[in-house]
Amino acid sequence: MKVAALSGGVGGAKLLDGLAAVLAPADLTAIVNTGDDFVHWGLHIAPDLDTVMYTLSGLGDQQRGWGLAGESFRALSMVERYGGESWFQLGDLDLGTHIVRTEALARGETLSAVTARMFRGVGVEHRVLPMSDERRATMIDTTSHGTLTFQNWFVRERTAPQVERVWFDGDDAPAPGVVEALAAADLVIVAPSNPYVSIDPILALRGVREAVAAKPTVAVSPIVHGEAVKGPLGAMITQLTGRAASAAAVAAHYGDLLDGMAVQSADGAPIRTLETGVIMKDRADRARLARDVLAFGEALL
Repeated sequence: MKVAALSGGVGGAKLLDGLAAVLAPADLTAIVNTGDDFVHWGLHIAPDLDTVMYTLSGLGDQQRGWGLAGESFRALSMVERYGGESWFQLGDLDLGTHIVRTEALARGETLSAVTARMFRGVGVEHRVLPMSDERRATMIDTTSHGTLTFQNWFVRERTAPQVERVWFDGDDAPAPGVVEALAAADLVIVAPSNPYVSIDPILALRGVREAVAAKPTVAVSPIVHGEAVKGPLGAMITQLTGRAASAAAVAAHYGDLLDGMAVQSADGAPIRTLETGVIMKDRADRARLARDVLAFGEALL
């Protein structure tokens, strides 16, 4: 069975790690959000791609869920000492990733090309595609701070400003291979990532929603017993819809794109559901959830 998975960062990366443990490289294509990408210290930062790369390669920090294991922040401390921008934490090892990517893009390489090369460089065999090679920025309209870029809202302002609207700025062209991977898939899996700022940016690209709609599609709920597993999603659901956070609210957001949803036991949703443990505490949990979701999806084919 060929699978295409739509993913953001931390939660999505964990599920992708589980899928990669049980699917051959030829059978899995991950399509990763790049709406979070931005330029900082003159470097092209791709937070979700990097989290996926570090997680699949086994190089990531398991405690934080992002960044590299054994990381230090001495360069950041010197930037701060000089009065530079220090609100976004870039580690010393992490800088190597951003330098290589930025230099490659400056030479005219596409983000897809440099992403493939970097993933190979850390030993990841499964195919991982950025959602787009073009600038496609996620923007947050807030009640108190006007319109913010995603990282300014998420990191600099720590998600404190209330969200009124999420929208996307820039070219809506998907990266080469994205629509083709969806067309070739037997099953599409939507990872337990934030629907508004991790999955919607992918779905809003030209032809992507239509390609997903044409395939059996299963989502994994990022809400467990009324709370987000990680991040600001719980508050965002209430701010944007007036509804309480729930797996049902996530299912309603995706609407008829979904044929089923994996939810935490006792969480309901108004579609066909698989009740299982969706919290992934370790790599064994990731592989177990991946097998459960694949079996659930195969039953829908």
